[in-house]
Amino acid sequence: MEPKKVASKSATASRKGFTEEERAAMKERVEELKSEERRGGRAQKMDGEQDVLAKIAEMPAADRAMAERIHAIVKASAPGLAPRTWYGMPAYAKDGDVICFFQSSHKFKARYATLGFSDKARLDEGTMWPSAFALKELTAADEAKIAALVKRAVS
Repeated sequence: MEPKKVASKSATASRKGFTEEERAAMKERVEELKSEERRGGRAQKMDGEQDVLAKIAEMPAADRAMAERIHAIVKASAPGLAPRTWYGMPAYAKDGDVICFFQSSHKFKARYATLGFSDKARLDEGTMWPSAFALKELTAADEAKIAALVKRAVS
């Protein structure tokens, strides 16, 4: 009888279970929940902004530039949204519920960054609509579209 081949840990993770990046995001989420529990009210909103800016600062240059613009657009378009991190990503919440988030292309080794909207975002349009957008760069037209989407998401 031949000995069983044992797959390496990284090969197993790619076929079954979670990747290292996914596990890291889940660990970040656990830390976020613990941090939120320790904070409250106004201090949480201020700390949330600092957390988002810190996450943006960690990103590679191209994603950082996009994330900074998206942060500014979201703040201008929906000042009522509270910045916070969500699975280690910059996110923006209303009444504690994440409405939208920015995912760096680097986070999960993707070929593009993503601007995503949760099911709490009011973007419903018929029976099918986009809830995430791939971003390779941001043009003025893209920025205007993002501003409109964020405004609509919180309306």
